[in-house]
Amino acid sequence: QVQLVESGGGLVQTGGSLRLSCAASGSIFSINTMGWYRQAPGKQRELVARINSGSTTRTYASFVKGRFTISRDNAKNTVYLQMNSLNSEDTAVYYCKADIRNRMGNVYEYWGQGTQVTVSS
Repeated sequence: QVQLVESGGGLVQTGGSLRLSCAASGSIFSINTMGWYRQAPGKQRELVARINSGSTTRTYASFVKGRFTISRDNAKNTVYLQMNSLNSEDTAVYYCKADIRNRMGNVYEYWGQGTQVTVSS
């Protein structure tokens, strides 16, 4: 079985920063794309950023506008999201997602349980 565990969320003031982490563990042969999504109350879940296995391709949502940086450490099976210049519109539950290949060669999509980010003015 595979688990994704997020950490790093919390309460921060407008203009502040947070660093989210998501560690994958379990029956993992390799990890393809990893990404961060968020869901605000009453809204659909949306992509924030994603990164490929070699960290050569990063994709960001337009609302990030250079404020967030996604990175990963393959040795630790961990993806990070550095968030700077936070504002109230960034308040949401943040989820990580990973496409994980098992030893049978099958690739499955896994989600973390989510971590709350609240930005106060």
